Amino acid sequence: MSLAPIGRPWRIVIFSTVAPAVLGFDAILRAAGHEPVAVLAPRLPEDADPRRREFYNAMVEGAPAGLDVCLVPSKDRLPRLVAAYEPDLGLCMGYPWKLPREVLEIPRLGVLNGHPSLLPRHRGPIPMAWAFREGDAEFGMTYHLMDEEFDTGPVLAQGSLPMPPDAWFDDLRPLFPELVQELLPKALARLAAGDRGDPQSEEGATYAGLFEEDYVYVDWSKPALEIHTQARAWSVAFAFRAGERGPIADLAGERLRLLRTSLTEIAGARRVECGVGPLWIVESEPA
Repeated sequence: MSLAPIGRPWRIVIFSTVAPAVLGFDAILRAAGHEPVAVLAPRLPEDADPRRREFYNAMVEGAPAGLDVCLVPSKDRLPRLVAAYEPDLGLCMGYPWKLPREVLEIPRLGVLNGHPSLLPRHRGPIPMAWAFREGDAEFGMTYHLMDEEFDTGPVLAQGSLPMPPDAWFDDLRPLFPELVQELLPKALARLAAGDRGDPQSEEGATYAGLFEEDYVYVDWSKPALEIHTQARAWSVAFAFRAGERGPIADLAGERLRLLRTSLTEIAGARRVECGVGPLWIVESEPA
């Protein structure tokens, strides 16, 4: 399938809750001669975690001038709101709702999704958390057209960078813009040429679902490396889980959530002997 090019700037709606993504998308789209018109994000519940609320506030307050910000109270409002902007293209990244067919069919060119993995590996809601958990040697970004399933649509651009040794999610944040600036213009150019992308293979497909209940809790009989990996993975997954969020550890009568750990000694950090090797707790909070 191909679509004839649109002979004018595209009107583009952005589906995101991530402030840096919104800013980066807006700049790249305008540099390409297009017109971002709105960002649509689910409205936060009243009991949202303060850290998640801070994340949203940054997105709302930092939105570029001229870009409407719509906080949508429920998914059933999306079709009417999206249609009102008469978009040619949707652009999605870091969006917690699965977009229904009714929404996907509104933009003439469809909805382009930026997924932070090398699809088909790590389809699903928390790909970076699983990249940490499984010790991936690289982290990736894929731009693909969305369909009704999770991250299965045709690929328009894909690339990766080496995973820095012992990286935490905050270490990767400065690196993502490099991939976005390289890959998003390629995806837009293919769409402009009427190219609908390459079908995904099922070979090597994995699903990056929410962490299971057992992974919330720390077992000190396990190797230090495994517990350190658990803490790194939860540094990404924390915002995506309701209820108890890990990693929660019992230590000398205290119940703690490990926020930062180290496999090497750090001044002032608390040393814990694990099943194999020591681990240093650099930062924690009561759980």
